[in-house]
This record gives sequence, C-alpha cells and structure tokens, in this order.
Amino acid sequence: MLLSLLRTALISDPLIVLSTSVMGTLSTLAALFDGTGRAPHNIARAWARTLLAVSGIQLRVEGLDCIDSQASYVFASNHLSLIDTPVVLAAIPAEFRFLAKLSLRKVPFIGWHLNRAGHIFVPLGDTRASAKVMRLAAGVIRRQGISIHVFPEGGRSHGELQEFKEGAAYLAIKAGVPLVPLAITGTLGILPTGSINVKAGQVLLRIGDPIPTTGLKRRDRTELTARLREEISRLLAETRDSTLNSRFPRGQAVSQRPVQPAENGN
Repeated sequence: MLLSLLRTALISDPLIVLSTSVMGTLSTLAALFDGTGRAPHNIARAWARTLLAVSGIQLRVEGLDCIDSQASYVFASNHLSLIDTPVVLAAIPAEFRFLAKLSLRKVPFIGWHLNRAGHIFVPLGDTRASAKVMRLAAGVIRRQGISIHVFPEGGRSHGELQEFKEGAAYLAIKAGVPLVPLAITGTLGILPTGSINVKAGQVLLRIGDPIPTTGLKRRDRTELTARLREEISRLLAETRDSTLNSRFPRGQAVSQRPVQPAENGN
C-alpha cells in the first residue's frame, strides 16, 4: 500500500499532470482551427493512451471485430470510475463524441474545450430539453458520420449495474444506427470513487455485437434499452474480476485485433 502511494505521488501523478497539461494545450489549439472536433479527438486518444501507460494500467480490448471503424454507432457502456473515459478513448478506434453533463459547460476552460471539440451537453432532469439534445446528437451522427458514446446509467455505479436511462436507445433509433454494448471491468479497483490514488492494474473492455435499430420506432426505446442492459450484463458476467488476471500475460499492453466491417454496421 505504501509503495503504491509513493509510486502515485512521485511518478504517476506528476506524469499525469504533465501529460494532461501538454495534450490539453495541444487540443485547445487544435480546436481553434478545427471546428469538426476530429483533431482534438485524435489528441484525446493519444492523451488517454499516455495516461494509461504512465499509470501502469494494462488495457485489453476484446470484440473489435464486431465493429467497423468507419461506420457510425451509438456506443453504450457501464460506468465504474473516472478512468472509464480514457479507457474508452484508448480502446475504440472509431471517431466518436461523448454526451457530457450540461454542468460541465460552465467549468472554465474544460467547458469551452468540450464545446469546441464537438462533444454534446445534456441537461439532466429536463426531459423536454434532453429530448431536443438527443435529436441534435442524432443529426450530428447522420451529417458528420461519427459515433456517440453514452454512459446509460447516468453516473458511476460503484460496482453494481444500475438501471439504464433510455437516451442511448432513443439516440440510436433516431439516428438509425446500431447500438453497441460495451462492458468495462477492472477500473473500479484502479480509481475508486472519491480517491485520487490511481493504482496500476488491468482493465478489460469487451465489445458486444451491435444491436440493429432498422425499422424501430421511438416507442421501441424501452424494449431496446432493456436489451442493451441485458447484453452489457451478460458481457460483465462472462468476465468476472476473479478471472481478469489470468487473461493478461505479464507486460501486455493495449490489444487491438484488425477491425473488420460488421455485417449490421452502417
């Protein structure tokens, strides 16, 4: 425990701060000249991989052959830790944007950057305003050909999968793109809620088969949400924490198999 704290204080934290400062500055400069958000997204991916590396986090990705990096999707994953965001950025090779809480828009520097990078802010607790934002996000998917990532639990779950909000399903139906379940395992132990001690560890992200939305209507979003939760629950059940260590050869870094077009992708 003491060695872990010393490693974090003397090595990991300073490198994380340095990496975030450098990449954040580059991303901000890129956002000034790139209104599409593509350049900031690429920089964010580089930042995420750097953060995982300096923190001693080994990431394994399974199921990349389920998706086509050139297609558009709505990605939806469980949410355990603040580390989930860099994990998703490092793992998913597709161009995508996050749905972010509206409150983040008021944060100096961060809010401006997220807005310029093309991420979409969602007002929590206002159903009508949220629906309007979802329609806007669906338009972004159709016009720009990019994907959107959503944490359908609406916040961190602290280990137990919570009930899902219907926004991800609504968005996928509205945009006419497949809904992709993602299951994240291992991040809660690396950075628990309320902790600033980023521990070294192993993370597994599993990508499930895209769920097609062709022919579905807005009224089908409840059933689609239930199916999404069932798929993520199944993926998590197949990757218990007790088996995580046995899946990682010592020293393994991010594993990404060649991406092949998915049959039910757009």
